[in-house]
Amino acid sequence: MEIGFVGLGKMGMNMVERLRRDNHRIVAYDLDADKLKEVKTHGADPAGTLKELVAALKPPRGVWVMVPSGDPTEKTIAQIADLMQSGDTIIDGGNTNFHDDLRRGAELKKRGIHYLDAGTSGGVWGLKVGYCLMVGGEEAIFRRYEPVFKTLAPENGYGYMGGCGAGHYVKMIHNGIEYGLMQAYAEGFECMAKSNYNLDLAKIASLWGQGSVVRSWLLELAANALSRDPGLKHIKGYVSDSGEGRWTVMDAIEKDVSAPVITAALFTRFRSRADKGAEGTFGEKLLAALRNEFGGHAIVKE
Repeated sequence: MEIGFVGLGKMGMNMVERLRRDNHRIVAYDLDADKLKEVKTHGADPAGTLKELVAALKPPRGVWVMVPSGDPTEKTIAQIADLMQSGDTIIDGGNTNFHDDLRRGAELKKRGIHYLDAGTSGGVWGLKVGYCLMVGGEEAIFRRYEPVFKTLAPENGYGYMGGCGAGHYVKMIHNGIEYGLMQAYAEGFECMAKSNYNLDLAKIASLWGQGSVVRSWLLELAANALSRDPGLKHIKGYVSDSGEGRWTVMDAIEKDVSAPVITAALFTRFRSRADKGAEGTFGEKLLAALRNEFGGHAIVKE
């Protein structure tokens, strides 16, 4: 299949490489000229501008946008839409707020342009293991681009969630749950770090991955981080958040849903950033380490 791809960052470049491995034709664009040189080595066709990218695709065109959420996504989609024709499709694979999807989808529909919102999970490991994809929009358009989703995802790792915004809504809740899971691990491992038993935390994280009811990929990543730096002495307990946890808490408030775990996990991240000069707790350090492990998110080093 043929598709345009905009945004060759930590996830975007790997997604293009995975698509090329399955012989999809990719026309790619990024603001960074070095990224365009790199993507060419994966067999994609680099485009110097968005106009060149759209012109290089055959109608009905499809363009996947994988740039930072918020204003960068908004501006990029607006620029692409101005270059498209009726029947073309824009797919937003970033972490967009589903409310923005509803507005954007309605605006594009008036111009005859289709819109899919693809919640994408997998981080920097997606090239190897695949990306879990949660897709919203018109089902017929989802089916049109299903070969792309099938290539990007592991077996049974993609699905149609419903109308416009549904994909990013499900991804938002996914990330809210992720906050809670990470916080529970962080608190438990901090207790063990402060115990009198001189416990091997990396060994325990690995052990719990073998048949335990708390086994998970996050636990595997914790084992990786702890094996490299057992005391997490080189990481500062400064934990950023990219927005989805906040949106999940706001959604829970709007729906009168009690969500104390996710809310507390979000507030813990706020607290970790309150004193930028502080080292942070062991649990906060583990949170920062985990974000770096799965998403390549920057950490503040001691």
